[in-house]
Amino acid sequence: MKLELGYFHVRDIVFGEKTFFANGVLTINKEEALNTVFEDENITSADLFLAKKGDPIRITPVKDAVEPRCKVSGGVMFPGVTNKLMQAGQGRTHVLKGSCVLAVGKHWGGFQDGLIDMSGPGANQTMFSELLNICLVADTSEEFEKKQQQKKNKALRWAAMRLAEYLGNCVKDLEPEELEVCEHLPLDKRSEEVNKLPRVVYVLQLQSQMLENGYNALVYGWDSNRMVPTLMNPNELLDGAIVSGSFMPSSSKISTYQHVNNATLKRLMEEHGKAINFIGVIMSNLNVQLEEKQRSAYFVRQLATSLGAEGAIVSEEGYGNPDSDFILVINELEDAGIKVVGITNECTGRDGKSQPLVDLSDKANAIVSTGNVSQFIQLPPMEIVIGELESLARDGNSGGWEGSVLEDGSIKMENNGMFCADSSTGNHYKTVVEY
Repeated sequence: MKLELGYFHVRDIVFGEKTFFANGVLTINKEEALNTVFEDENITSADLFLAKKGDPIRITPVKDAVEPRCKVSGGVMFPGVTNKLMQAGQGRTHVLKGSCVLAVGKHWGGFQDGLIDMSGPGANQTMFSELLNICLVADTSEEFEKKQQQKKNKALRWAAMRLAEYLGNCVKDLEPEELEVCEHLPLDKRSEEVNKLPRVVYVLQLQSQMLENGYNALVYGWDSNRMVPTLMNPNELLDGAIVSGSFMPSSSKISTYQHVNNATLKRLMEEHGKAINFIGVIMSNLNVQLEEKQRSAYFVRQLATSLGAEGAIVSEEGYGNPDSDFILVINELEDAGIKVVGITNECTGRDGKSQPLVDLSDKANAIVSTGNVSQFIQLPPMEIVIGELESLARDGNSGGWEGSVLEDGSIKMENNGMFCADSSTGNHYKTVVEY
């Protein structure tokens, strides 16, 4: 499977009379862009705002992030979701690199929504402070969701995908500045030299604990709660086969943007043929009942051993109950003689001294921590708020509480509510320091 990713490096974004890209500047016709948003009759109001690195801007409640892209050949964007079901991971896709569409609530936030600061100490918590963000701030007529702590956020998330594709289409017929070719050959087509290298598999555990449709991560539009672990070509992930859900506390979420820019996956592909023989991705899920967790762990083990894996990276989206899925998979792989490195965040309390994971094992002896969800954060006031600051405390954001927002606009919160602050794909620049 061969995928070409054509990059157009965005250095600035402005509003103008038409949507086009030239000389590193993305110009957006706001009215035309919003027409794609209002294709959903549930959206009652919407506007676009720009947020750039270093701006005195705070954004909340953030629901998802999507990279502006378009499919040039070999498929469609977001197959099975906003477009018809087709194979992802082949042909050519053009990318407006450095830009990002953020789905932001005009009023109503919830447990799964987060906060981004574009400057100040909060900017160090999330990679999205480094990007040029097009903030889609919208409200809907979905009364049943407004006072629900747990929201599907479908109208806004789908609108962000449509908007991202609309923006991406402005470079569809242009020649990219940079072309990355991703080719993942079948095992029997690889050279003898590659097949002599250690075989490594990437196990990605998607958040999928909600039994009702509409909350979980989607695989080709299919609710990941309804799937069993499946072998996927890495190109499929890099080409939009996975769409983020709306369930996890915000810091632990893997956004749709991060799925197509999965830094761990990209590094594995980079090392393929040099240090490792990268077999592929075992797409797994996170369950509720113990029997379901064990079943998925067995499936992961069977796939990994059948492929002859000698090493594995197991990456967990979330924490708490999913820790048991994470440890079960590590135990099964280690019992099969496969060496495992785990990637997860931890919940060690504000003092950092509590048990990091709900479930532990002596076999899980190589774990990369992406951060502590309970880290206490104090943020100064910000000149501009995009969205609604009150939602942090009022609507049950997982990092906020009554009293989180002070009269001067400063904030007391936990890392839990920082958007994708410690997601497990490696798309951040935190450093672990041992004292």
